[in-house]
Amino acid sequence: MNDPNIISEVLSTKFSFLKNNDQEIPHSLYILTAQLLQHKIIQLDDIYYWLTPEDRIMQKEYDKSLKDAKEYVRKLQIISISNKDKEDTPEEPDIFLDKYLYNQKLGLCEALLLVGDWETAHILIQRLPEHYALGYEPVALALSGLLHHIIEPVYKEHGIVSPKIPRKPLPPRECLQSLKQAHTFLELRDIAIPMLLTLGASLRYDTVLLCKIIRLAKAALASYGIDGPKSTPQGDSLYYEILSLVDVTVLPALSYLECNCCVAEEVWTLLRLYPYQIRYSLYSRWKNETYSLYPDLLRKRGDSEKQIKNIMKRVSKENVKPVGRLIGKLTHCSPGFLFDYVLLQIQVYNNLINPVVDSLKYLTNLSYDVLGFCLIECLANADKKRVKHDSTSISTWLQSLSSFCGAVYKKYTIELTGLLQYVANQLKAQKSLDLLILKEVVQKMAGIDTAEDLTMDQLNAMAGGELLKAEAGYFSQVRNTKKSSLRLKEAMAEQDLAVALCLLIAQQKYCVVYRETQKSHLKLVGKLSDQCQDTLVQFGTFLGSTMSVDEYINKLPSIQTMLTDYHIPTEVAFFLARPMFNHAINQKYDQIRKGDPNYKKMSNSLKNQKYHEAVVDVMDPVHKSLVPLHPPRTWEDITPQFLATFWSLTMYDLHVPEDIYQQVINKTKQQSLAVMESGTKGKKEQERYQTLVEKLQDEKKKQTEHVDKILYRLKQEKDHWFLSRAAKTAKNETITRFLQLCLFPRCTFTQIDALYCAQFVHTIHMLKTPNFSTLLCYDRLFCDVTYSITSCTENEAMRYGRFLYAMLETVMRWHKSKEIFEKECANYPGFVTKYRVSNQHADNLDNVGYENYRHVCHKWHYKLAKAMVTCLESKDYVQIRNALIILIKIIMYFPVLIKLIRDEEKNNRQDLFTLSVSYLGLLKQRMTGGHMMKEGEFHIPVEKERIAKTHEAKSDVTSTKHNGEAKDDTKEKKTTRQPSEDLKTPTKGQSANIDHDINNSKDRNEKIYKDDPKEKYRTEKRDEFEKERDKRRERKEEKLNSGKEERHERPYIREERYIEIVSPKDEVRYSSERQVDRYYDERPGHYYREVREERDVGVSGSTNLARHSQEPEPDRDVKRRKVDNPSKVSIGVT
Repeated sequence: MNDPNIISEVLSTKFSFLKNNDQEIPHSLYILTAQLLQHKIIQLDDIYYWLTPEDRIMQKEYDKSLKDAKEYVRKLQIISISNKDKEDTPEEPDIFLDKYLYNQKLGLCEALLLVGDWETAHILIQRLPEHYALGYEPVALALSGLLHHIIEPVYKEHGIVSPKIPRKPLPPRECLQSLKQAHTFLELRDIAIPMLLTLGASLRYDTVLLCKIIRLAKAALASYGIDGPKSTPQGDSLYYEILSLVDVTVLPALSYLECNCCVAEEVWTLLRLYPYQIRYSLYSRWKNETYSLYPDLLRKRGDSEKQIKNIMKRVSKENVKPVGRLIGKLTHCSPGFLFDYVLLQIQVYNNLINPVVDSLKYLTNLSYDVLGFCLIECLANADKKRVKHDSTSISTWLQSLSSFCGAVYKKYTIELTGLLQYVANQLKAQKSLDLLILKEVVQKMAGIDTAEDLTMDQLNAMAGGELLKAEAGYFSQVRNTKKSSLRLKEAMAEQDLAVALCLLIAQQKYCVVYRETQKSHLKLVGKLSDQCQDTLVQFGTFLGSTMSVDEYINKLPSIQTMLTDYHIPTEVAFFLARPMFNHAINQKYDQIRKGDPNYKKMSNSLKNQKYHEAVVDVMDPVHKSLVPLHPPRTWEDITPQFLATFWSLTMYDLHVPEDIYQQVINKTKQQSLAVMESGTKGKKEQERYQTLVEKLQDEKKKQTEHVDKILYRLKQEKDHWFLSRAAKTAKNETITRFLQLCLFPRCTFTQIDALYCAQFVHTIHMLKTPNFSTLLCYDRLFCDVTYSITSCTENEAMRYGRFLYAMLETVMRWHKSKEIFEKECANYPGFVTKYRVSNQHADNLDNVGYENYRHVCHKWHYKLAKAMVTCLESKDYVQIRNALIILIKIIMYFPVLIKLIRDEEKNNRQDLFTLSVSYLGLLKQRMTGGHMMKEGEFHIPVEKERIAKTHEAKSDVTSTKHNGEAKDDTKEKKTTRQPSEDLKTPTKGQSANIDHDINNSKDRNEKIYKDDPKEKYRTEKRDEFEKERDKRRERKEEKLNSGKEERHERPYIREERYIEIVSPKDEVRYSSERQVDRYYDERPGHYYREVREERDVGVSGSTNLARHSQEPEPDRDVKRRKVDNPSKVSIGVT
């Protein structure tokens, strides 16, 4: 019997006989055959073909079981809508062991493993269908026994949790003595790891072995110095072999377990040592591929999906705990596809966000990590459209997921790095829609909101210190954000994402307009631009508030690098760099101050001087970095020092909100008294209020001292801000540069910046800054806001409205009281109308009087009304929306004239209709409240003023004739008709540099009047004006006769220039639209009469104060250059 062939035939005959007689094959026969194979007495091929069943039959059985499992899952998803055929759960067929019980090949495989012949067993397993042999539990347990024996030495040395815990010894098995055991981690690579990869998901049958493998893997990684995701292996290691084990064996085995959270936590302790990129790859294969390989897992998945659907139907805020427990149990071992369904429901029903977030508190750490992966996978789904079908707004599903991200990442400890990196990658790809995710995460986790509807009290509170902001600057107190904001900060620090995201968002703003949304709807472009701007401000505020100053300076690039290398816009670069400036200035100031031995007894004036020295030392490099950013011609009008000063300061530096401080202090004291009277709370609460009052008072004192230092700095710098290369620069180019480079970019940046711009204009006016015309600055801002309104997004329109509100507040305060005007404007350079080259200081004759200023305010209000009417009647969505937003913001100061009140246009679009109705209600409330005034109350109309002055002139002439001092009428008439020539004729004591713009303006205006396109229309009514012309001539002759006064009467002539409100020729020469005609038809009756008369008289080079009053036309700028003066304000040079 030494012949292998005879032995094989005998064995095969025995197997066939037992099979044919339907007798159970004894286990001893399998053991005998396995030992013969182990000792090489027979070969596997000699007996394999005699064993039953055939391989093709087993393959068909495997394919059929996989197909049945898929059909089972499909039937679970069918919903019956008929009453007769109700939805029934398909019965799962009983799994019989017949295919294993009479399967001789599987019996032999088990015997081979029991005797320790791994090589022959491995060959046999590979011949069978995949996962077929090890689906038989005895085979899997036999292989597990081999693995226990092999890993025992290395596990005993490295894997034991504690030596004090007694272990159950393994029973000795003599048949396994021939197997080589592993004593080091690298020896596991030869035998143990191939066995585990073969075992696959069948590791579920032995959870003890599963835990041993996980602990050995952790110990192996620890021996290589890997203690976190940032660590990388050095040299030969099992780093990647462990990944294969987790992918093929550990995670599939975990899916089979029922609610085993302990094993899930063990798996997480291993996975957390790998970076999120590797973990997410494992989760992707686990969720999308693993279940399709195992029929039993497919059935289990179908049952779990049915359960999660039933659970999600019952989710509400009232049953968070019981539902949360069910979700936790269900997701302990197979979380991936369950979270997919939960997220799907959240995308459809956004009211489920809060209940679902609360119900997730029973998840394991592994489930939380898988949830983070599922969120990113869902957000990155390319098949979903990210905008609504009308392409005007972001899709609801993206908004819901973004909100869910913010809520769930705040409440639970989930790694944020993957989500932040996803947003950064989207920005690199010039896709800004996903900025909504970052906005929601920062808002929820750091408590930094981007509310645009703050009240004026809240905005004023934002100009104070941090304590005042927290108490009065927000709608509600921000709580429970300390830990979450710290986690967000650490997540950004891990991959250095803070600076990368900040710079990408800053660059994305222009990319939104010029690249990303070239074919998108204008409404969507505006929303994306607003979202980018809001997220940038929010993110920058978060970095400044959570990072220490040293961290902030070390991480962010310098202002020079941001401007030149990264091409960040000026407003954004300075927004990010301001904390660095303040820190550097304070450090330098402390250094200079402590250099003085008597610094403790230093006076305030000396402190201010030292502070200015520190500012000069810190800001000089910044001034130099600004020079290359603009053409050399720019620096002929303003200096880099002024530009840096404007952009480096904030509202905190210019204004102390004393009223808000006092309100908060009084409120806190009242709360303290209420606590004392109630007696329900102890002394701690009262002490807290008292401490808060003291802190607020101290903060107010510090800010007051800081503002004094800043004002001293500005006084030292003001003489160098605006250069005097020519006198007309002050009236034209300087204001243009100031508006272009300073006011317009910053007033739409944030709401507090809008107030800062208005406060800064007021500050440089009150400082009596040379070569700066406050009057011309206001005139350029108010006279034509049509283009500014049209170019704004929705949020920018709100900020621009805040800016106009603050500017109108100052204008109307001067308009309301003559005493205030005389105190703050009368002798200030900002209200000088004539700049002198030889002497920068003008006399009283060159200043605007109070009544003339009221005339100018009257004109500004008409210009604003005309611009708003133009926008509202344009039928353009953006213009109508922005005009209504701005009108609502400035309702307190505009309109105040009853003549300017008109019903607002109602649009079919719902959002515009809502805005218009809201504004109309506010307008009616202002009217019924008595806040409107007639024109006579606003200013003295032109006709009445002229009549009064004519009577005064007559009385003066009469008195001079009685005194024998009458003068030649002809000579006086000639003198009165040529006042501009007198002004232009230089005398011996005057400078030779003279501004010829006034005379040129007069000639151009006369030419335009002759070529007026409206003249044909007016000729039809010429007969109606004949009588009025005769009356005007009579009044002109009376005025000429009464004008025989001395040269000291020139102040009257000088102020006459500002009585003219708006010239009708200037208004109609650029537009033929019907609303312009209607606008002039509504003007006072004396309007045309007095303006025409003044042109005939030629009063002292009178020109219109409006520069931007024309209707928008494509060739408007060309016409204005051909026709207008460089400026409509009469600014002469003597």
